Amino acid sequence: MRRIACVLLLLAQPVAARAQVSGDVVKIGVLTDMAGVTADITGKGSVVAAEMAVTEIGGAVLGKPIQIVSADHQHKADVGTAIARRWFDVEDVDAIVDVPNSGVALAVQSLAREKKRIVLYSGPGTTALTNEQCSPYGFHWTYDTYAVSHGTASAVVKAGGGTWFILASDYAFGHQLQQDATSVIAALGGKVLGSARHPLSTSDFSSFLLSAQSSGAKVIGLANAGNDTVNAMRQAGEFGLVQGGQSLAALILFLQDVHALGLRDAQGTYLTTASYWDMNEATRAWSKAFFAKTGMMPSMLHAGVYGAVRHYLKAVASAGTDDAGRVATTMRTIPVEDVFSEDASIREDGRVTRTMYLVRVKKPSDSKYPWDYFDIVRKIPPEKTVWPLAESKCPLVKASSR
Repeated sequence: MRRIACVLLLLAQPVAARAQVSGDVVKIGVLTDMAGVTADITGKGSVVAAEMAVTEIGGAVLGKPIQIVSADHQHKADVGTAIARRWFDVEDVDAIVDVPNSGVALAVQSLAREKKRIVLYSGPGTTALTNEQCSPYGFHWTYDTYAVSHGTASAVVKAGGGTWFILASDYAFGHQLQQDATSVIAALGGKVLGSARHPLSTSDFSSFLLSAQSSGAKVIGLANAGNDTVNAMRQAGEFGLVQGGQSLAALILFLQDVHALGLRDAQGTYLTTASYWDMNEATRAWSKAFFAKTGMMPSMLHAGVYGAVRHYLKAVASAGTDDAGRVATTMRTIPVEDVFSEDASIREDGRVTRTMYLVRVKKPSDSKYPWDYFDIVRKIPPEKTVWPLAESKCPLVKASSR
């Protein structure tokens, strides 16, 4: 009898070892923008989205509670890195999510790689996160500059917008978006006649827009985000650029941006998005619950935070531990399933491939109810929205994939 008990104990030990949670809590940090140019499309909405994912799976995993903490990185790499370091070293945060601002994201990626902690990026756009600076623990969830530039710039060039002036935000995200859009335009036979870069959170675009106007380009491409895009589009309207025969192309534009601009000023604009609240009954139901907590429908970045947290927690449950290495491996093998993800999976470089959507902003007369802003023009298949593995510089990509 004693021998049987010992055998049973030995058999139970591997199971117990697998079902381990550090500190008896799974802690997720939402590192976001609470008051800056991207606060509306990330910020408090990202915290709510993470909390909704936790609620959806029952508030606990492996019998342990899940805790959401949050902080504002203020669009400063040193601030974001200091928060992440404190979370990892002192507060035992298991995973970080969101991280709008590519410069902050790249700094956090380096630290997380060193500390062997998981980061789930919904907010930043730079392709470097899954290319030159990829990490076994980094997952680029929602979009990147390659995806949105190939979707939007391609559509505009094919519609006759052959000459461009690109106005870009002067940091990593804007630089990458400008570079990607320029490549797409050139590949399709178009030409970039000029460009300018503006500081983040600038309030006066007049000199940049005058340069764009004098360039004679058919299209003024905006390679910025959040309030910078909204302000640039408003001031372009004040300068009469569209009335003068030029067109605006927002290389990345969010639902909240259109809400702020109004359909009169935003109508007809093409954009590429990873999700839209009004796609089907499931997305509408989730979004209405989100609206009840935030007073707005979710941006694609909010939807991305929700999906990323949900998938991470599923991986913790499947792996039987919150150990970052084992969870990261599991994340790459289990299916990506949430109401906003269509045909989604995770590549070895950490990039989530997914169906995306080319949409056009509705005319005011076509909008039937609040937040009814987009017409879906067409789906963009996953292979068209991600950097080709054959061109990858990520060490995680096997030689056979190149």
